[in-house]
Amino acid sequence: MIELADVSYTYPRTVQEALSHLSLELAPGRCIMVTGPSGAGKTTLCLAACGILFHEYGGKKAGIVTINGRDVSAYTGLSEIAKDIGIVFDDPEAQMIFTTVEEEILSALEYRGLSPEEIEKRLASILDLTYLSALKDRSPHHLSGGQKQRVALAATLALGNDIVILDEPTSELDEHATRRIVSILANLKKQGKTLLIVEHKYAHFRELADTIVVMEHGRISAIGTPEEVLRDERIQRIVIPDFTGIRDGPAPVPKEAGPAITVTNLSYSYEEVCALNSVSLTVNRGEFVAIVGENGSGKTTLVKQFNGLLTPTSGDVEILAKNTKNCTIAQLAKDVGLVFQNPDHMFFADTVHDEVAFGLANLGIADPEKVIDAALGEVGLLATKNLYPRWLSRGERQRLAIACVVAMQPEVIVLDEPTTGLDGDEARLVMATLKKLQQQGHTVIVITHNREIAERCADRIIAMDQGRIVSDVRAVN
Repeated sequence: MIELADVSYTYPRTVQEALSHLSLELAPGRCIMVTGPSGAGKTTLCLAACGILFHEYGGKKAGIVTINGRDVSAYTGLSEIAKDIGIVFDDPEAQMIFTTVEEEILSALEYRGLSPEEIEKRLASILDLTYLSALKDRSPHHLSGGQKQRVALAATLALGNDIVILDEPTSELDEHATRRIVSILANLKKQGKTLLIVEHKYAHFRELADTIVVMEHGRISAIGTPEEVLRDERIQRIVIPDFTGIRDGPAPVPKEAGPAITVTNLSYSYEEVCALNSVSLTVNRGEFVAIVGENGSGKTTLVKQFNGLLTPTSGDVEILAKNTKNCTIAQLAKDVGLVFQNPDHMFFADTVHDEVAFGLANLGIADPEKVIDAALGEVGLLATKNLYPRWLSRGERQRLAIACVVAMQPEVIVLDEPTTGLDGDEARLVMATLKKLQQQGHTVIVITHNREIAERCADRIIAMDQGRIVSDVRAVN
């Protein structure tokens, strides 16, 4: 079991406590689901519970954390703690260092000192359990975000720990893949494993979770069974997203008529893998389009063609009547802003302010500070402008990435899973912000696994499967 007693923690170079006098007990064989707004301290709670804060981080610490009755300070380091606890971080790619999926899992099995015969047996079992058998020879770094999450989970399961901590394990997974992960975790719980899960997908985890913990401002604001916690209407809005009415309001006014994006017979391959297969598509100026589909269906590969990060293997992509083959990435960035599925891939500056300012540097804007403040205010991050971006929570980093793009005011704004890591209130805020941008004349394209977002926010829903567009329909109110 894990017990946190009156734990407080403040990150270096900050004054606000990330955890404040927090006490929590995770009993053997039980499952606790932790949720709450971005910046509430959920990831910091995971880092404290597995001993990482004590052994790897500076900052100001107080309180006691014990694992199976042993103070984390008594462990020699994380390698010893790893014998008791497995952890899947919110950025799965950060855990991957090998060239194939199979090697990632094998490294964990070999760490346990098993016989070659037992390793082979368990490898096959874990690949089957996590639905990765068909991907075992692929490079983890060439997989979709959701597939990477399954690889990280598989490598953690291979360690055979009795306690497993998972930080947003389904944030980048489609509905089908999420149900798979929940099924895997339910089986682990039946085996007596202890689970601490940070999640926002309450509907999928309500049967698995014995206890729900809602965090706000580094403290536990609600704790109990799902039924007990959700009696509070304010807490309910945090836990369960509601996008009702987002599509309502004044009709968008595009700056000009005509197509924003024209895709003609587009195909693209990663080495021997065909990711897009003869895709043709037109997105008109001022549209709000949702692109849906399972992990690996080609959604992210498609939108990366719009700003030149990828170029067609065959076929053509035109942005505002300009063929991407004849444009540089810098030229396309003036017309198309892309917010990545993993916002960390966008950040390099020392402050939130400087991240937003970088994109404005060459645009000749008369009052950039006003634009920066407006963009940060739009996504609720004005108070963080002097903080180091990577100290923000996952949800806050997601909103910072949106602010960086919004500040540059491109005509087309593309977002890959923009509500990842956000609670119900925050997710609604982001989608309302995007709807407002559409009403101002922008073309908005959103990749999402959340069908409710697609159906309640977008005007048009494009579904992809195996590199093709399989349906393209207008949303129905």
